[in-house]
Amino acid sequence: MPKGLKWKFLLVAALTIISALIVYPSFSNNVPDWFKKYLYSEGLKLGLDLQGGMYLTLQVDVDQAVKNAAELAAKDLKDTLGRKQITVVMKQTAKPGEITYLLPNAESLARVEAIIKEEFPNLRITGERQEGNFPEISIGLSAHEEKFIRDNAVDQSLEIIRNRIDQFGVAEPVIVRQGSQNIVVQLPGVKDPKRAINLIGQTAQLEFKLVDDENSAGLDRLVREAVESGRLSPDYDTKALNDALKNEIPKDDEVVVLKEREFQEERERKRPLLVKAKAVMTGDAVKTARVRVGGQFNEPYVELELTDRGARLFEKITGNNVGKRLAIILDGVARSAPVIRERIAGGSAQITGSFTYEEASDLAIVLRAGALPAPVHIIQNVTVGPSLGKDSIQKGITAGLIGAAMVIMLMLIYYRLSGLIADVAAVMNILFLMAVLSLLHATLTLPGIAGIILTIGMGVDSNVLIFERMREERALGRPLKAFIDGGYDKAFWTIVDAHVTTLITAFALFLFGTGPIKGFAVTLSAGIIINLFTAIFGTRIVYDFIIAKNAIKDIRFLRIIKDTNIDFIGRRNITFVISGVLVALGLLAFVQIMRGDANLGVDFAGGTMIQYKADRPFRLDQVRQAMESADVKDYTLQDVPSENVLIVEVKKSMTRVESIEEKVTNALSRGVTGTRFTVESKSEIGSTVSRDLRNKALVAIAISLAGILVYLAFRFDFSFGVAAAIATFHDVLAVLGVLYLLGNEITLLIVTALLTLAGYSLTDTVVVFDRIRESIKRYPKLTFAEMINKSVNEMLGRTIMASGTTLLVTISLFFFGGVVIHSFALALMMGVIVGTYSSVFVASPIVYLWHKGQAPLRK
Repeated sequence: MPKGLKWKFLLVAALTIISALIVYPSFSNNVPDWFKKYLYSEGLKLGLDLQGGMYLTLQVDVDQAVKNAAELAAKDLKDTLGRKQITVVMKQTAKPGEITYLLPNAESLARVEAIIKEEFPNLRITGERQEGNFPEISIGLSAHEEKFIRDNAVDQSLEIIRNRIDQFGVAEPVIVRQGSQNIVVQLPGVKDPKRAINLIGQTAQLEFKLVDDENSAGLDRLVREAVESGRLSPDYDTKALNDALKNEIPKDDEVVVLKEREFQEERERKRPLLVKAKAVMTGDAVKTARVRVGGQFNEPYVELELTDRGARLFEKITGNNVGKRLAIILDGVARSAPVIRERIAGGSAQITGSFTYEEASDLAIVLRAGALPAPVHIIQNVTVGPSLGKDSIQKGITAGLIGAAMVIMLMLIYYRLSGLIADVAAVMNILFLMAVLSLLHATLTLPGIAGIILTIGMGVDSNVLIFERMREERALGRPLKAFIDGGYDKAFWTIVDAHVTTLITAFALFLFGTGPIKGFAVTLSAGIIINLFTAIFGTRIVYDFIIAKNAIKDIRFLRIIKDTNIDFIGRRNITFVISGVLVALGLLAFVQIMRGDANLGVDFAGGTMIQYKADRPFRLDQVRQAMESADVKDYTLQDVPSENVLIVEVKKSMTRVESIEEKVTNALSRGVTGTRFTVESKSEIGSTVSRDLRNKALVAIAISLAGILVYLAFRFDFSFGVAAAIATFHDVLAVLGVLYLLGNEITLLIVTALLTLAGYSLTDTVVVFDRIRESIKRYPKLTFAEMINKSVNEMLGRTIMASGTTLLVTISLFFFGGVVIHSFALALMMGVIVGTYSSVFVASPIVYLWHKGQAPLRK
């Protein structure tokens, strides 16, 4: 064996062994400790759609943070003015973050201005009025202070949420900032999603306020009358309560909701409680909090340990108010209101309230982590149960193995020994790709699996290109080594061009796509680079070894599709009519999607999607009756009878997530008797997120098409770049139109399938273009139409073979991949067929028409 060949073998062998070691922890639960310590400990991470968990997008209300800071500063200013004998009255204004004071006289205006300037540098005067006897002065935060609060509110919220989740005990959470106001939280494997949401979303503003028992007589009657008159909803909260009773309670008081539960009583009761508006102590005085169990009924409660300043303040408060009640209020809701029996020293306090142990534990966590500087609103909530994730993995593996087995058999039958080499290269592709993803700490998701499928398709296609070139060289009578070398040499730039154009698409998707699309782009990019290595370098050393050992005398291939002589250019008018209809249908679908009139999934329309697993077969008419009885509106139902799966979608444009899961689940339990429905997954998406997902997908597609046009214009001719972009756009619109016509739901997974189709279609088109470019040089005496027809006919066998192998994988996904990727696989199947059609009947005729039937100058 030549020395250079030996080193090539050693390189491939070393890469294979290293990749196997890196991937091993991903497929074994019993990795030895020595392996983790000395070799590699990180396994391939699975996305939430494969292992179960939660994906939340939180929006921090930075305007409220500014408003809170302004109100706090205004109260400090009012107290300061009061100590200096200047009595002012605060007025509410419509402008957020602005507070207006009524001053006692004109002389006090100059004094107030001086005090603000000297003692409150974080405030600025925004306006003054001196009409009448009582001048007004309006204040707000200074520009520097407001900018500081806006810049830090999200970062501060992120750290507080991170602290809460760390104490909650979720393994490997992902908590990152997204944009100017959003925080993305991923909680893999979380078992109690509702508890996690409550923990994350609590603002945790803790206040201690004295109860005004002297003026509380008749409060229950006032609330009852407000409810009966319609001024107050029965499901009132603290804000609604104060708005309804603002003219009937003392001006220095406010009403809060006291939530309490009697011992062993399941339902929590609420009643109004009149308290002093001014807090005597806040959560800043709390040093730490922990759960204890005790009391009359041996119940969990939260013990607070106060700071030194807090301990002194609490001792003073309790000493001055013996016999009165002190309400402990969290986020505007009173958790308890015990009577102060004596002065309490020692720096500790208790929050009781008939908690469960989990509730008490979560309350202690949020108090330890601190209060959020502003409310956070959930604008996206995707929850996948562990059973569905496990089912997705099992069905994905089954579908992949069946598809791979069919491709392996086809390659063995058609290309024989070369097919075996290509199959080994495909296995190496997947092994190397898994290793790279593990090293990059990438997360494998369903869109990532789509990237792997496209990588397999491109890998097989690259080898088919080489084999078909070998067949052509062999047909010219060249010896074994010459036709093998000729096959690789002549296929080299075709393979490079096809991979670079797809890499441009992947790069654009990574830059401008969202989470799932980014995962697809990372997988596809790594797969493209690896495939270039295995197709051009890895398989060639096998042939070099065979030649060096003189192991065989000839390589033969089966040939089903003989030489054809189809006039593709002559039939262009017929195919253009077909394409025109498909594109028109696609444009109609696109317009309807942009208007929101198409069958959009909750990813793009906003709303809620819940997938249930039933323990026995059920009837949809029973489900519809249950929904109507529960007054659930604007819903759609989909069932998978073979799997006892029910998918309920309630599409609703909303800025924040409004969970209706409990309402739908209760409706099913009451209306479909004898059947138990278990939530397998849930997606709740606000309109801001859905709009962002849609816009970013469109930008990513546009950027990728522009990049492809520029590259092909450089490598071939501008007309080729335009034709490739048009053909790709044609394919995406055609599949989109057919999906629209069939009434299929357009989801983010469908968009990923369309992007996969774009990459596949490009590969096919570039291969044909490369042969046309070669024909322009080889057959200068032929007309341009004859050059194109000859090129397409020569590549027809390769096109059908490559498309057939990819189609086998997508068919396997469609029939065996399960309900989660059923629509995705359908879109891919149609995409392979349409992509093959366009590379033959659309792209080449566009180049012909561009040049008005004359061959372009050779570059």
